[in-house]
This record gives sequence, structure tokens and C-alpha cells, in this order.
Amino acid sequence: MLRRFVLLIALLFAAPAAAVEHFVQAQAGALVEAIKNAQAGDILRLSQGAIYDGPVLIEKPLTILGQGASVDGHLVGSVITVTGEDVVLRNLTVFGSGSGGDGLDAGITLTKTAARAIVEGSRILGNLVGIDVHGAQDALVQGNYIEGRQDRRMNDRGNGVYVWNAPGAKVIGNDVRWGRDGIFVNTSKNNEFIGNRFSDLRFAVHYMYANQSVVRGNISRGNHLAFAIMFSDQVEIRNNISTGDRDHGIMLNYTNNSLISGNIILGVEDKCLFIYNAHKNTIEGNQFEACNIGVHFTAGSERNEIFGNAFIGNRTQVKYVGSRWVEWRQGQVGNFWSDHAAFDLDGNGIADSAYRPNDVMDHILWTQPAARALLGSPAVQLIRWSQSAFPALLPGGVIDPVPLMRPAPITPPVWEEM
Repeated sequence: MLRRFVLLIALLFAAPAAAVEHFVQAQAGALVEAIKNAQAGDILRLSQGAIYDGPVLIEKPLTILGQGASVDGHLVGSVITVTGEDVVLRNLTVFGSGSGGDGLDAGITLTKTAARAIVEGSRILGNLVGIDVHGAQDALVQGNYIEGRQDRRMNDRGNGVYVWNAPGAKVIGNDVRWGRDGIFVNTSKNNEFIGNRFSDLRFAVHYMYANQSVVRGNISRGNHLAFAIMFSDQVEIRNNISTGDRDHGIMLNYTNNSLISGNIILGVEDKCLFIYNAHKNTIEGNQFEACNIGVHFTAGSERNEIFGNAFIGNRTQVKYVGSRWVEWRQGQVGNFWSDHAAFDLDGNGIADSAYRPNDVMDHILWTQPAARALLGSPAVQLIRWSQSAFPALLPGGVIDPVPLMRPAPITPPVWEEM
């Protein structure tokens, strides 16, 4: 009996104390003091609509429930810096970061030791960087509205969400506007960027040296470039939409072994898809529509599989810079080309003639734009007729031997106004 009693006492002392909830009064310095005095696991509940003084530092596992309360950083460093594990920040308004810190002053900074941090349902307004996930593994940034600064040139602003060396971090369902890049990922892996919305930015999603990650179900509208995937491997870019962006819908720059599937790129002023020195990627089931160039394919990109895509109403469907023949198909599945005047006599859904998007005149026009003045001349028409009658005269380039007669349907994510 004595042994059992001693064991029971030991278990009681070893058990963690239950979380205690504290209401934080809206007074000068109250939040800083409450964080200092709280025990690990406690919950701090703020007063709805109140403004609390920052900057604040959170070094222990705490939950802060903002209830719409604000934290003002007074233009000094990051407004909230988290160094402790398992911190939860929910339903806060955060503003007033500094403008320095090597360009990393943020509304919320999650440091390397802030594993499993959660930032959810908050409004991050007018800070240099919105949320800086700076090495925090398995962090979750979800359902926030992040609005960057507008008092600087776009390239001098901070990013909405900056992810640096943060394996397992997830950025889900956020709305990001202004600032520089919506999400900038650098030197990270095993990340998920799902269901976010981006507008009025330089890049919606900007990848640098980030591998084995997912970019899915995001919407980019009115940015300079939607999805820039650079120097990265094994990235899944699926079911995103780019509409009304300026330069590129998707850019693959030194991107390898990745999947680009089910995306809709619509009405981009320049290129729907730009492929530069990118290898062994699968590009299938996408819709590239109403861009100046459907696909610009250059710099020795090889062993890419391109099939099942729809090229609709682009001024130039394909700009291919190279001298080799490249087939865009997988087996009997090619791509749909809106300008391919072809028949399907056997009704199998495959056009009876191959599609070649470029000819000798296209190559001349790319290198000598002034030659456009000759487009209506009999000589140019004779060259193009000769190439159509004798395909052996065509230069190297893209050929689709089994073009599709109709595009496959794609269901895009929906932009819901807030």
C-alpha cells in the first residue's frame, strides 16, 4: 500500500498543470506583462477591439486569442516574435512593424525554435513583411488576410509570407494583397501552399531552391507574374488559376521532375507558360488561353512530357527556340489547338493531321520583328504554302502528331469576394 501511495504522489507531481485562461486588460504594457507572467500552456484572451502595445516576444507555449484585438508594434522590429514551441496566435490584427531588420521586420516572425506554431484567422496589415516563417518547422499559416505596404516601390516592399528553411510549413487559405511577393519560399522542402488568393503583387508564389512541395488550388489575379518556380525539384503545381496577370502565368526556370497539371492560365498579357532550362517535367491537362504566347519553350529544356493541354486563342500558340523536333504527346494523347483546322473522319477524338505551330517565317519574325511588314506579300504566302505541302521543308520545332479535337474540362478554384 505504501508503494502504491508513493507512486500516486509521484504521478500527481509529474502531471502537467491544466491550462489556465487569463483575460488581459487593455492597458499600457499589459500584453507584454501577461506573456511574461503566464505559464507554459496558458491561454491569454484579449479584449475585443482593444489595441495592445508591442513589440512582444513569446518564448513559451501559449495561446493568444485576439477576438479582433490589435497589437501595434510602434514601428520597432517585428510586432510579434515567437521563439517558443506550440504557440497559437488566433484572430488578431497586427500592424506597425519596423522597416529594417535586414528587410525582415514583420508583423509576425516565427523563428527556428518556434516549431508547430499556428497563425490563424488574423489580419496582418501594413507591415514590411507579413508573416516570416524563419526556420519554424511544421508551422501553419491559415485563413489570414495579409495586406502589405504601399509607400515603397514594389521591389522594395516585403513579402506577404516568407518561408525560409521551414520543412513541413503549410500556408493555406490566406488572402494576400500588395507587398512584393505573396509567398516567397527559399531553401525549404515538404511545404504545402494551398487555396490562397493573391492580387496586386510582383509574384503570387515565388519558389527558389524549394523541393518536394505542393502549390495547389491558388488564385492569382492582376499580379506581374503568377507562379514562378525556380531552381526547384519535385514540385506539384496543380489546379491553380492565373487570370489577368502581366508577364507569365507559370514560369519554370531550372525546375525539374515536377508536375504541372489542371491549371488555368487566362488572359496573361505576355506568356501563359514560360519554360527555361527545365527538364523531365510532366505538363498535362492545363488550359492556356488568350495570352500573347501560349508557351515559350527555350534554353535546351528536354525530356518534358506535354500532353492533354488546351491551347485556346493565343496570339502565338508556341514559341519554340531550338532546331530539334520535339513531340508533344503521350501515346495517343496530344493537345488541343484552337487554330488547328483539321477533320476527325473516324470520330476517335484525334485530328487526322498533325499540328505544327511554327514555321520558317515564325523564326524569322522572332529574330527580325521588322519583317512583319512583309507578312501579306506573295513571297511569304508561297513559303508558307510550300511548307504545308512539303513538311520536310519545316525547321525543327514542336509537332503534335495526335492533336485532340476538343479540350478536356477543368474545374477552377473560385474567387469569392471578401
